[in-house]
Amino acid sequence: MSRPVTPHSRSVTWGIPPERAKVKVEERKYVGVTRSRTDRMKLVVFGLSVSSSWGNGHATLWRGLIRGLNTLGHRVVFFERNLPYYAAHRDLSELPGGRLVLYPDWSSALPTVRAELADADVAMVTSYCPGGVPASEAVIDAELELRVFYDLDTPVTLERLRAGLAVPYIGSRGLVDFDLVLSYTGGAALEALQEQLGARRVAPLYGSVDPDIHYPVPPVDGYRADLSYLGTYAEDRQQALVSMFVETARRLPARRFLLGGAQYPVGFPWADNIYFVRHLPPSEHPAFYSSSRLTLNVTRAAMAEMGYCPSGRLFEAAACGAPVLSDPWPGLEEFFTPGSEILVARTTDESVQAVGMDDPELLRIGRAARERALSDHTAARRAGELVALLEAAIGVEA
Repeated sequence: MSRPVTPHSRSVTWGIPPERAKVKVEERKYVGVTRSRTDRMKLVVFGLSVSSSWGNGHATLWRGLIRGLNTLGHRVVFFERNLPYYAAHRDLSELPGGRLVLYPDWSSALPTVRAELADADVAMVTSYCPGGVPASEAVIDAELELRVFYDLDTPVTLERLRAGLAVPYIGSRGLVDFDLVLSYTGGAALEALQEQLGARRVAPLYGSVDPDIHYPVPPVDGYRADLSYLGTYAEDRQQALVSMFVETARRLPARRFLLGGAQYPVGFPWADNIYFVRHLPPSEHPAFYSSSRLTLNVTRAAMAEMGYCPSGRLFEAAACGAPVLSDPWPGLEEFFTPGSEILVARTTDESVQAVGMDDPELLRIGRAARERALSDHTAARRAGELVALLEAAIGVEA
């Protein structure tokens, strides 16, 4: 997921002694933890942005989760700092069944924060939340049944730690004061969050797709392509994108290639048969994917190395019935079966071979991917998983 990095001048190190973490756990007091699975929860979230999908994968994920939670009877209040970058491209102004709070700065928001936390059951801070540290402090100090941190960018977080860099959305005590830490990335990342940031209880909560927004539609001529790619520019995706997309286009000059996204630099290595469309709102994604014979999924380098970190765009394309060609990464087979539900390419040669496949076979793979996405990877399913994780952490017998 791509987002602007917030400057942070203070050097932060974590190395919380186990005895300190233990004391903090024992100090935590809960009252009224007798809810049943049918009770409604109020969840207060401090995040990056749900109002703008411009160069921001967090927004699409949260919109689906909030809709799923609302269907289950739960209410979400989402606090988002009103940053100019997102305000200029805002494509959502209110949350059906919930509340969107746009605030100019933390001090101005604090009275509203305290009021919303006063009757909340659960509060959550996410990665890349502007003011993530004071938001965490407010959550930790509030009388809540559960305090949660959701890292939607775990490989980036851990990569910064390894490089000795500050993580601007995590305070000096790491994650030890949160009752539950969720990660967009599974596998080894979960143990790393415990070892490096002191997380006490961790669980994966992967990306998802809202099938009411992403579904097959008639193709649109302007989006037709033999191979398409939709994604915000990221330097650590560039090498794989050049190998699998740009070089493939150069080898197949008679084929049409389409790239969609924001923040692509002037020096991007275009080819004559690569066409470009700027950032597309989620409402245009179905037409984009449904007009592609094959669409490409490229994973950011840190996420590909760690594995178990499927992009939300992967699920969106599959839900639209688009055959997907992906770079390989550990855990991919846990989400889609290579060869029957998704194609995998490691080299330009393999990408060229995939583009040359017959239409009937590509259509079969696309149908199988859609079936898998609808059965295992919907936003409604993830919302149910989130509720189960929250209830289990609170102490409810599932």
